Amino acid sequence: MNIRLLDDFDAQEYKEVRLRALKNDPDSFGSKYEQEATRPLGNFIERIQHTKDQFTLGCFDDSDTLVGIVNFARENRLKTTHKGNIYGMYIEPQFRGRGLGKALLLALIERATKECEGLEQIHLTVVSNNESAKRLYTSLGFEVYGVEPHALKFDGHYFDEDLMVLRLAILN
Repeated sequence: MNIRLLDDFDAQEYKEVRLRALKNDPDSFGSKYEQEATRPLGNFIERIQHTKDQFTLGCFDDSDTLVGIVNFARENRLKTTHKGNIYGMYIEPQFRGRGLGKALLLALIERATKECEGLEQIHLTVVSNNESAKRLYTSLGFEVYGVEPHALKFDGHYFDEDLMVLRLAILN
């Protein structure tokens, strides 16, 4: 497995993985497949543009196929630059349970802490009943600090989201 920063050349493959994520796990994301499927490739190119404060990592299998993605964005308001956010985490179903998600998140945390001077916390949200994802995040030191009831609504059903934080100052 190879984990690396995604760039413009990865945009088409990123789009395909993102759309599969929305199709396979529709209750885990704020967007809907129908909403993103019509977006031009340029939107996905913009999404994976990277700076030191925003980037997308991809996990590639031995045949160089993208099988996992995760995004990071640092807060940009003066009083919140000590925080960053993880979003869009996804591992293709046939690759789950092999430690790829953990490796992808560890790479993200390492990059974010090196690139983002003064970063103290990384936040994420996870659907409350997604026990496997919550176990992964907890194993890396994330803690639940709240629950947003009815955070997502899909096909007439509501899904709560756990709000989680990794306090980097504790690690340093």
